[in-house]
Parts: sequence; structure tokens; C-alpha cells
Amino acid sequence: MADNEIETLIHTNSAVLLYVSTEECSVCKVLKPKVIEMINENFPRILFLYVDAEDSKEAAAQLSVFSVPTIIVYFEGREYIRKSRTVGLSELQEEIERLYKMMFED
Repeated sequence: MADNEIETLIHTNSAVLLYVSTEECSVCKVLKPKVIEMINENFPRILFLYVDAEDSKEAAAQLSVFSVPTIIVYFEGREYIRKSRTVGLSELQEEIERLYKMMFED
């Protein structure tokens, strides 16, 4: 995915979760489906985007991603959450939930 594609998607969607990893990362392979499931079940208005840091080295550099997995959550084009390397799903879900409710629920 090209830098400009990522930027466009971040700025044209209300909420985006960007998952940056590599094919060689075994932790990433286990975590990715769990993150997708969490988003689909709890946060349907968040767009999930996957970026392979090996295939998109420029995009990873532009995003200041230096370790994988890295998860970045954007609301209204602004970065609110960044988790790298060790990601606790329950902690991530709680952080997203707080912002998601402010953004989408009355």
C-alpha cells in the first residue's frame, strides 16, 4: 500500500486502525486475526488497514514504525493510540472503546 493511499484512507474515514507487520513476524501472525475479530465485533465503524512493513518500507518509515507489530488508531485523521511490539488486547480494546464511544455514541 502506497503512502498516499494510506494517508487518503486515514483522512477520508472517521476511524482507522492501521496494523503494520511483516510476513516473518510470528507474533504478528497470531495477533492480527485477534485484532480483526475485536474490531469487527466491537467497533464496526473502524476501518482495518494492513501494511506489510517489508513491502512498504517508505510507508513504514513515514509512519515512524520501527518495530512490528505496530498498531496505530486514528480518529478524524488524528493519531490517538500507538502500540508497538508487545500489545495487550484487553488494554487496546479499552483504549479504543473510550474514544469510540466519544466519537460515535451519544
